[in-house]
Amino acid sequence: MRDFLKYTLASLLALLIFMGVSIGGLLSLVILLASRDPGPKVKDKSVLTFDLSTQITDSRRAGAGALEETLTGDSKDTIALRAVLDAINQAAQDKRIVGIYLYGDTSRDGGGAGYATLKEVREALQRFRATGKPIFAYDVNWRESEYYLASVADMIAINPFGSVEMNGLSSETTFFAGALQKFGIGMQVTRVGKYKSAVEPFLLTRRSPESRKQTQQLIGDLWNEFLVTVGKDRKLSPQQLQSIVDNQGMLEPTEAVKRGLVTKQAYEDEIVTQLKQLTGRKENDKTFRQINLKSYAKVAEEELQKGRKANKTIAVLYAEGEIVDGDGDSDQVGGSRFAEQLRELRQDNDVKAVVLRVNSPGGSVTASDQIQREVILTRKVKPVIVSMGSVAASGGYWISTYSDRIFAEPNTITGSIGVFGLRPNIQKLANNNGITWDVVKTGRFADMLTLSRPRTPEELALMQKSVDRIYNEFLGKVADSRKLPKDKVAEIAQGRVWSGKEAKAIGLVDDFGGLQVAIQEAAKRAKLGNDWRLEEYPKPRSLGQQILENFSDSSAKVNGTKDPLTREFKKLQADLWILRALNDPLDIYARLPYNIRID
Repeated sequence: MRDFLKYTLASLLALLIFMGVSIGGLLSLVILLASRDPGPKVKDKSVLTFDLSTQITDSRRAGAGALEETLTGDSKDTIALRAVLDAINQAAQDKRIVGIYLYGDTSRDGGGAGYATLKEVREALQRFRATGKPIFAYDVNWRESEYYLASVADMIAINPFGSVEMNGLSSETTFFAGALQKFGIGMQVTRVGKYKSAVEPFLLTRRSPESRKQTQQLIGDLWNEFLVTVGKDRKLSPQQLQSIVDNQGMLEPTEAVKRGLVTKQAYEDEIVTQLKQLTGRKENDKTFRQINLKSYAKVAEEELQKGRKANKTIAVLYAEGEIVDGDGDSDQVGGSRFAEQLRELRQDNDVKAVVLRVNSPGGSVTASDQIQREVILTRKVKPVIVSMGSVAASGGYWISTYSDRIFAEPNTITGSIGVFGLRPNIQKLANNNGITWDVVKTGRFADMLTLSRPRTPEELALMQKSVDRIYNEFLGKVADSRKLPKDKVAEIAQGRVWSGKEAKAIGLVDDFGGLQVAIQEAAKRAKLGNDWRLEEYPKPRSLGQQILENFSDSSAKVNGTKDPLTREFKKLQADLWILRALNDPLDIYARLPYNIRID
């Protein structure tokens, strides 16, 4: 239905333009209609509903209104983390909200948030439950990421024909070396750090021992946090949960109840009946009184803004996505664009502190250093606090390190202090298909950046020298900013990835905590008390920009598919698509080992 409306409205737009109605006039009409939207209303004795398949992102990338969503095609299944936290916190104090209902949508995969993000949401749910208001949870098939949130609930129900996945975490990496060799594409690498495995998929057909070691420890740390956290609410020891994992993996409903993972078996209509009773609805009413999370987030935002009219501002700046040279796309951290935004915040006298929220695997060294320079300059005039999301590694750590304080979750993925250079060549592929080149040059190394041939040993030595120099700079920056001996940093660097828990133990982060903890720290350091308001950056695209951008794109999107073949293809596409982010002018990168996925 959403796509139908989107393309119908696109056709209408084209018709109106043909008839002489200007785009500006049409947008004015649309915006006028949107402004008349009175906003969501919360009825007394309502339940806040939370679809566990919702995609939770760090930043607000799109407009918030239902009209905007229909016109632009932006998914209703995406919501910003701070909006989720504010909504749950507000609901805890709102007398009109009598409970929360967590449910899975069988038509879609679960949300795409990492475990560090989910931990922040989970802690908000725990605070809600501590007020005495109940939390209900229901799904047909409970996956671990969804169950991680649902385990806080007073009542967890499962469909009689469902199952509970409890089989541990895994990380699977795709390797392209065999395919590249088959097609005649060469790949040459310069790198520093024995754990810097970002380049391995292009060189090997399986993990190196160092990559396997660090990945095993990383997912082990994340899994241990899962066992301890979930076990505490379900009154199960980590050893008991691990026994279930090792001996069963996938539990039938009866066994899940017996083991204490869920409260009972039930059909959805039985849960709805229970929620009707909670909200004072009659048995013959269609459903219970409710408001969904995204709608209630607007209510929470209005309530928060009522009490904060001060000019003193805390700016939350989101660094989410690959770090690339230049401006980058909307889903990337463009070095130039991001540095300019930091500069504006530094020069804005109303901005008293900056919270840098980092959720990035890294990328371009040049862009990372460009951003870091602005962090250093900003910190000289106002506090800069870093909040690490699910991933803040390599270049993501580079831009974090000179802040006043770094907060991470125990299950944040961070570290990866190392650099590499990566350069393909298509000589064999081209020659096999009758393509050749002939070069004329005025210097020995004039064509060293070409893709038409492999680099010579002398050219590789030049690149390695540059990589070594930048790695040494990286070590020095970490040592200086974190007040650590350089030889100590050299020990914990080597491109190795660490969990937030280990990162705190070795001095790479200061303390545990999420985005809200970082915001409170910023207010404290800026000595603002309660006299401040929050602003988020970069600002979301305007309604007009969204409409034009989406109507100009007629390509269909596959969102949340459960088709396994399509899902695997999208993973492969994402792995290869990262090559577009390799745009550093020096061809040197500080990036996380290639696409760590934890399932």
